[in-house]
Amino acid sequence: MSACRLASLNRRAALGVLLGLILSLASALAQLPSASPAEAGLSAERLERLSRYLQSVVEKRKAAGLVALIARRGRLPYFQAFGSLDRETGAPMPKDAVFRIASQTKALTSTAVMMLMEEGRLLLDDPVSKYIPEFAAARVAVPLEEKGAKGYAAVPVKRPITLRHLLTHSAGISYGYGPAREEYRAAGIQGWLLAGRDQPVGEVIKKLAALPFDAQPGEKFVYGYNTDILGYVVEIVSGLSLDEFFAKRITGPLKMKDTHFFLPESKLGRLASVYGLDEKGVLTKVEDARGSVYVKGPRRCFSGGAGLLSTAGDYARFLQMLLNGGELDGARLLSPKTVALMTVDHLDGLYGPEGFGLGFWVTEKLGRDGRPGTVGSYGWGGAYHTTYWVDPREQMVCVLMTQLLPADGSDLHGKFRSLVYQAVIESGDQ
Repeated sequence: MSACRLASLNRRAALGVLLGLILSLASALAQLPSASPAEAGLSAERLERLSRYLQSVVEKRKAAGLVALIARRGRLPYFQAFGSLDRETGAPMPKDAVFRIASQTKALTSTAVMMLMEEGRLLLDDPVSKYIPEFAAARVAVPLEEKGAKGYAAVPVKRPITLRHLLTHSAGISYGYGPAREEYRAAGIQGWLLAGRDQPVGEVIKKLAALPFDAQPGEKFVYGYNTDILGYVVEIVSGLSLDEFFAKRITGPLKMKDTHFFLPESKLGRLASVYGLDEKGVLTKVEDARGSVYVKGPRRCFSGGAGLLSTAGDYARFLQMLLNGGELDGARLLSPKTVALMTVDHLDGLYGPEGFGLGFWVTEKLGRDGRPGTVGSYGWGGAYHTTYWVDPREQMVCVLMTQLLPADGSDLHGKFRSLVYQAVIESGDQ
């Protein structure tokens, strides 16, 4: 080999090493800073209980793999991965594994709506028909129960559906399994997964507006397409597609480098496969990473209700922004007053034992639902059995990522929550 050829190869190798170091540094800078458990007011010994439990979940084949993260006082005292990305290949679960976060997307879409409110471009009590005229003729399906009659009667809504109804899931709009379920099935709009549709989300939402809903606006908590509708409102008001809005206004400023609607091919090796617990409780693969619609496309329908992929580290940055009152590392997305409005109850008893804010459950009274926690905490989760919450009094963010669908009978979330709080030895309540 000539000296020139050897020098050229050496330069390429050096550039490759330099690029790797730069990317590694960028990744490190995008993470919250680390801390020892003691510095964060947590017990290292008690965190080991949490680790042993999560490891046992994998060993007992109750999940293929997990990533668990606890941030406290703005730093990371606990960030661990367990099990495998894919049991069949044996690929270990990395801390930066990519997960389908489904309904955890709703928090970002809710934030986008509140950002537009802060800019004076919309109001929460605006009727959705102001932005999507098809909703002006909204109807509700009322079941026919007299003398054993079957079916339903479609009646007009008593009041306009507002953006706040959508944010609180009190618009009466389900995922298509209510009294008019056969109409939803015939229309091809049923279930939360929209990522595989070969059409913009706006076309789905306009078609949805013509179907009868499950309850009158403001009268019942009905979980459904509400936040997908809000995602389309964001597109209309901002003039950007939802993926562009997120990238420019949320995930970009917050350095959430691994949060996408559809996965870049270069990151396929970090996407976890999906497993489920069958009727006998046996762990079975449901979806291989390479077969995922989030990889194969058609990459046209951006679901504001359930469309994103993310990592535990990325999502923790988003939650830390909320905990900080709308700002992280110099990037301010929201005012503290707006975050406060989002994270208090708006439903006055419609959401069971807890309150519900503008996109989150909210703990109003400790003990009402029997879970450890703190008044003022808020959170949600996703269909693939991911979960998160923010505890402002304890200055704590908690994220648990896995890919488990269905997860019938799983007590993972309850035990994770209990084991997090038993590790707190310096409490904000003291």
